[in-house]
Amino acid sequence: MTDSAEPLSSLRRALGLLRLVGAADAGGIRLKDLAEQAGCSQPTAHRALQDLAAEGFVEQIGKRYRLALDFFVLAARAGHADGLRDLAKPVLLRLSATLTDTIFLLVRNGYEAVCLDRIEGPFPIRSFTGDIGGKVPLGLGQGSLAILAHLPEAEREAVIRFNVPRLLDRGFLDEAALRVELEKARAQGWVNLNTGLIPGMAGLGVPVFDAQGRAVAALSVGTLADRLRPERLPGVVAILRAEAATLGAMLNPFDTALRHPSRSLSAVA
Repeated sequence: MTDSAEPLSSLRRALGLLRLVGAADAGGIRLKDLAEQAGCSQPTAHRALQDLAAEGFVEQIGKRYRLALDFFVLAARAGHADGLRDLAKPVLLRLSATLTDTIFLLVRNGYEAVCLDRIEGPFPIRSFTGDIGGKVPLGLGQGSLAILAHLPEAEREAVIRFNVPRLLDRGFLDEAALRVELEKARAQGWVNLNTGLIPGMAGLGVPVFDAQGRAVAALSVGTLADRLRPERLPGVVAILRAEAATLGAMLNPFDTALRHPSRSLSAVA
């Protein structure tokens, strides 16, 4: 009887910890705080977390724990909500038709931003990400910069430390200039950064927030510099932000495209 009761107790404890990790903010939760909330010792909580991590349901980032990819995969299989690419397609089509420009959907993948989808406008343009599946370091390009600016501070700092050398290699901003642009992006809620790296091109990016207020994606318009002059800019900003809010309200929090975009890209013909 004792042998059968003990695994059940351990299972319940692990599931309770999993719920607490899921209830924490996007930056995760410390072992000490988790143990206090669960009403158990830190060694007990640590053993349960190690089991959850071994199964792919929890991951440790620094001194904090958060839900890991396999948890979201399992949750996504249990639900039937549409994926990000499917949800965003009408939004991208509307934006392209309204603005008559090329529209991009970007998501974060570690230290990079990935182009998850793209709708071509009538004007020939060049972009940092290129076609669907193209990647750039977070901070390069308007949509990528919009995502980076709105990450939790600890994650943003880790990305900055890793990516500044990569940005410098691309002829982009140094760290001081990057931080100025990030602060500006957080203050105004959008990015319109013309670096001159792609002559004659301009763009604008806005973050897409999920229900928890996390920047999980970005909508970006790429166009000719002459089409994004000051007199047209406010209107484009308003349209992009409205569509970003619409898309954010529809997001499935368990969509693996938000954490593992290659799985969505594998379905692209």
